[in-house]
Formats: sequence, structure tokens, C-alpha cells
Amino acid sequence: MKLTPLLLAGTANAALRFGCSSLTIQRLDPLVEPGANPSAHLHQIVGGNAFRPNMTGDIGASAAATCTTCTFSEDFSNYWTAVMFFRSPSNGTYKRVPIMQNTALPNGINGGMTVYYTQQDFSSNGKQKITAFKPGFRMTVGSPTTGSLTAAKGHTGLRVELLMKGKHNSCWDGKNLDSPDHQSHMYNTAREAFQPAGPCPASHPIRMPQVAYETLWDTTGFNGLWDETKDANPFVLSFGGSNGYGTHADYLFGWKGDSLQKAMDSDCMFTGCENGKPLKSQAVREMNRCSVPDMVGEDVDGWLPSLPGVGSMPMPMAKA
Repeated sequence: MKLTPLLLAGTANAALRFGCSSLTIQRLDPLVEPGANPSAHLHQIVGGNAFRPNMTGDIGASAAATCTTCTFSEDFSNYWTAVMFFRSPSNGTYKRVPIMQNTALPNGINGGMTVYYTQQDFSSNGKQKITAFKPGFRMTVGSPTTGSLTAAKGHTGLRVELLMKGKHNSCWDGKNLDSPDHQSHMYNTAREAFQPAGPCPASHPIRMPQVAYETLWDTTGFNGLWDETKDANPFVLSFGGSNGYGTHADYLFGWKGDSLQKAMDSDCMFTGCENGKPLKSQAVREMNRCSVPDMVGEDVDGWLPSLPGVGSMPMPMAKA
């Protein structure tokens, strides 16, 4: 399906879709557990190489970054989510599931995720000014402690499959760059990811971009290691959840200067925003070259006796 921008008098309606290769996969979470090394569970992190265990303060992620794993070379933000594991039905050991290439993106991106910045939806900004996030802005969506579909629908706006999308709230209170729960300074007006957003309430009057993450987990390498007619679901997330309701995502803004605002004020769409129109972009080899050192020092790639930081889970019930 071809997505065509709808131009509105006096407004613009850009939509960004771009890849970010993996920056690192470590047990770190500078928003929820600032300074903890290691944090409670494993995350996959993309974006600027200023990522570290403690990123408190309002300087923004771009201040110390020298490279980014994202397509847009002016985006030094950090984006992170939980990681998926396969749990062997035969012996209970765990193996991290690799990430698939998104065929809608340039070939060769190393792991990572697809990131979206949309406005009211993919083809309209609802004739509203879309205000870019500010330096030091941060937020989360979802919670690893969410254990039911009802609770997940009540506050996250997440759609979870093996393809996971985490949509962040789109209305800002105009005052706080963060809040104690990393969520209440924002308000969610969209019922589903990428759907038209409702009006911002008086308590959160400033419309900001809707942000979504998309990760494709390649489960095919485990096809011969379980019997889907007999075994329970062997795929679990790094915080210990197997139903997906606790999927969560973190965002720390780090776009350089007014680059994101320029994009939101434009009428570009997807790859049409690259190569200085209006955003600077970089080749896949440059994205893949950016990294940060291992700050935790634990094996996350071999067959593991337990989930890093979480421990072993009770074996799931086999299918009748």
C-alpha cells in the first residue's frame, strides 16, 4: 500500500519510519533503575552511544554522543525494550532469540528495531502543530509487572505479537520532562497504534509525535527444538513474561538541535525525509559501526541456565 502525504493548509504532516541497528544488549535501564549495574532484566538498546547506566539530569542524550545506530545521523536518542528468549522444553535452558531484518528497510541493518514518529496518524496531523520533544525529555510505556490483557489495555496502548509494537503517549503536560512513573507527564489519546489520535486534554495540551517501536524476532532457528502440538509456548521475554502483557519500552530524547522539529514541520514521508530533506542520514555501515562497551560483563548469548537477573521460571504446562 502506498502512503501519500495529505497536505493541509498552514500545516504539515511528516511521518518518519527508520531503522536503528543494535547499540548493545545489556542489563541496563537508566530510566527505571538509574545507576544500577546491572538492572533487573535484559534490554536491547539502540541509538546514540552516550547510553550508560546513569543518564539522570536534563542535558539530553545527545550531549555526549558521538555516533548513533539510527538512520538519521542527527538522532542521538536512545530507545530500548525487553529481549526475547527461547526456553527449551527438554531441559529448561534459555537462548536469546535473534532479531530479523525488516525488509521495508535497507538491507544489512544489524538487529535493532524500526522506529516510527507519526502525527495524528500516518496521513494527517489533524491541523495541529506537532511539537518535538525537548532536551532531557524521557518516558516509558508499559510495565513488566502488568499481568493481564485488561491491565495492558488500560494504560499501555501496546499491541504484542512476535512482532511487538510499543506506542508512546502523544500529549504532553507542557511542564515536565519526566515524572516519577515516567508516564504521567504524557497522555495517550490513541486507542491502537498508528490510529487517528483524539484531542489532547486540558491537562496535557501539547500535541507531540506518536512514537512506536517495532522488533521482528526470528524464531525459525528453534523450529526443531519444540513441538507446537504438545509443548506450551516456549518464548519468554527477558523480564520473565510469556504472555506479552508486560512488554514495555523506554525513550530518552536526543535529537540534535531542532532537527526533529524541522521534520515535524515538513511534509516528508519515510525515506523522503532522508538525505537532507530535511534530515541528515547515514549509510547502514555507519549505523552498524556505532556501539558502546560491555558495562555489565555477563553472557547473554549462549545457552543459559536462567534468564539474566530473573532466574529460572516454572516449566509451563504442556498442551493436552
